[in-house]
Amino acid sequence: MPRVGGKVKTNRSLAKRIKLTKKGKIKRWKGGYSHYALRKDKKYKRQARKAVIMDKKHPRYEKLVKMIEPSL
Repeated sequence: MPRVGGKVKTNRSLAKRIKLTKKGKIKRWKGGYSHYALRKDKKYKRQARKAVIMDKKHPRYEKLVKMIEPSL
């Protein structure tokens, strides 16, 4: 008898943009770094090169983890 429903797949576009750290936090990078770069000040561009760490208290954390690792 065939299984009801389908497989739960990883969202590949999101998986390429963010990573899970060993402690379970989400590491992501800021967007818009090179678009209209002449108008942006040096401080903004310097800070945009760094990754942002999202901890488990972030409101979108659970949704993002489910999209990356559906088996968790």
